[in-house]
Amino acid sequence: MRTYELMFVVDPRVSDEEVVTMAQDYKNMITAGGSQITGEENWGRRKLAYPIDKITEGKYFLLYVSSEVGKTALPEVEHRMRQNEKIFRYLTVRTDQDLKKAARRPPRVGPEADRDREREASDRDRGDRGDRGDRGDRGDRGDRGYDRGDRGDRGDRGDRHSEERG
Repeated sequence: MRTYELMFVVDPRVSDEEVVTMAQDYKNMITAGGSQITGEENWGRRKLAYPIDKITEGKYFLLYVSSEVGKTALPEVEHRMRQNEKIFRYLTVRTDQDLKKAARRPPRVGPEADRDREREASDRDRGDRGDRGDRGDRGDRGDRGYDRGDRGDRGDRGDRHSEERG
């Protein structure tokens, strides 16, 4: 059994009744395709992370979907959402893979777990660099493969601009 979460953001100028009927249409498409709706959440009006078409708010709606392997109508639903101008964004996430990974991984206990926690904490302290280190592996950058020629010093640029003006 596969589980998904389908969230979509609707234009805030659309009435609440219209949002509910849209969600009902999508739920009907999903159930007609052989999947089940296991839950739904209407999050209501919330601020967007960034403006879309100069609009800073949207109405959020979340559907929880479960389906048998190979039977899902989610691509058709996403296609309809893409065509609907009232829907700003949508996202479908498969959630059962994370649950399977968590179930397969045995919990660690003892000194190994402490070491792993320390390593994760030090990784978080590095920021966005990840494991790139101090960038000492870049070399002298002289192996670019092309000749940049003699560019002169910056003083030459001033003369060039003064000739064009005068």
